[in-house]
Amino acid sequence: MTYYLLPITSQRFTVYEITSFNRQTEYAKAMLIIPAIDLKEGKCVRLERGEMSTATIYSEDPAATAQRWEAEGAQLLHVVDLDGAFAKEPKNREAVTAIVQAVDVPVQLGGGVRTVETLSGYLDLGVERVVIGTAAHSNPELLMQACERFPGKVVLGIDSRKGKVAVEGWSKTTEMAAGELAASFEDLALAAIVYTDISRDGMQTGPNIEATRQLARSVSIPVIASGGVGNLEHIRALLPLERDGVVGVIAGRALYAGSVNLSEAIALAKGKAE
Repeated sequence: MTYYLLPITSQRFTVYEITSFNRQTEYAKAMLIIPAIDLKEGKCVRLERGEMSTATIYSEDPAATAQRWEAEGAQLLHVVDLDGAFAKEPKNREAVTAIVQAVDVPVQLGGGVRTVETLSGYLDLGVERVVIGTAAHSNPELLMQACERFPGKVVLGIDSRKGKVAVEGWSKTTEMAAGELAASFEDLALAAIVYTDISRDGMQTGPNIEATRQLARSVSIPVIASGGVGNLEHIRALLPLERDGVVGVIAGRALYAGSVNLSEAIALAKGKAE
């Protein structure tokens, strides 16, 4: 049986074929540049290091923001229900619905997913795949059940603070190493791992290249880097990690602040691959 990491309708990317749930047999032609849409009280915001008190509102119309990124070439959107992450249940369903209905590109969603029923509801809504983070640490059985029921539709979210897994909207830091959590789910039918370095998130100081490389090399699951992108050179620095299994990078504040142009970033990734 075959499961797909990337949308099979994509013209620019080779489909990832995952055999026996944990082996990549094809590699993307270009690293994905994935715009982030973080939702707080129905608005599109960005945080610094995950602290809600630092929220900057960039748009009161998340659906229009999604359409903007689609128009600029995005082939996957990363949406986070920030309120849901803290409340442990969905809080921005209306905004998520509007985003899904407004664009044709796949939507990847995380934040507040604590049950298989919640995950199933989002998939029924039209979300392409769902990120499970906190629950993967506190309730590993949930992630296992989700992957068994929806193979290729589940993404493991690993948020790291000084190498340790952070949970509950990044408000708590555990004693578990990020690599240990990733390795414990090696055999599941995961679509990918989103690896976020919290200290870099929203700061535009550059991604944690070495930590991302180490995590990607430690597992056969495709990895998406997150946190720290501030300019095109930061993206250029990530491109060599493709050979280690890093298949995409999430960009947030840099896109909204204008220090990174999405079309140029996509062209850079495509040019590197060609």
